Amino acid sequence: MTNLLIASNIILWIALVVLAIIVFALVRQIGVLYERVAPAGALSINKQLKVGDGAPSIDAINLMNKQKMHIGGKPESGKCQLLFFVSPTCPMCKSLIPIAKSISREEQSWVDLVFATDGASEEIDSFIKRQKLEKANVVNSELVGKAFGVAKLPYAVLIDENGTLQAMGIVNSREHIESLFNVKETGYASLQEYMQKNFA
Repeated sequence: MTNLLIASNIILWIALVVLAIIVFALVRQIGVLYERVAPAGALSINKQLKVGDGAPSIDAINLMNKQKMHIGGKPESGKCQLLFFVSPTCPMCKSLIPIAKSISREEQSWVDLVFATDGASEEIDSFIKRQKLEKANVVNSELVGKAFGVAKLPYAVLIDENGTLQAMGIVNSREHIESLFNVKETGYASLQEYMQKNFA
C-alpha cells in the first residue's frame, strides 16, 4: 500500500513538472505571436484620396451654433481636425460616438472632433438628441462625405494642422479610432501601410 502511494505521488509530480513546462512554452509562444501581430489600425479604403494629399476644403453649417464651419483644408484653429462620419441608421456608429467623444476630450489640446452626417433635418435633430451631441461640432452635408470619398460607415479622417490628410479609414472599435490619433507617434497611417513596410 505504501509503495502504491509513493508511486502515485511520483507520477503526480512528474505530471506537474510536464504541465509547467507546457504552460511555459505556451506563454512564450503567445509572446512571440503578440510581437508579430500587426496593430489593429483603421482599415483604409478610399479610391478618391490618399494619405499625404491635401484635404478637400468645404464650408458647412455647424448645427450646434448655426454658424459656418470650415471642414478640411488648413484648420483655422491651428489644431488637427478629426472628421467622424456617422449616420442615424448605422448601429455601429451609435456605439462608437461616446468613444469618439471620450477620446477627443483626452486629446482636445491638439485635435478638434467634427461629426459629419447627411439626411433629413428632423431625423438628424432627433439623432443629435439621442446621442447627446448638443455640445459637439455636427455638420449635415452630403457634399462633405462625397468630397472625402466616404463609401462605408463609420468612417474617420484625420487632417493635420497644415491641412494634410494624416490618416483615414473605416473604424469599428476604440482601437481603430485610437490608431488614427497615434499616427503622429507611429508614422503608420493605416494597417496596410504597416504590413507593407514590415512584412513586404
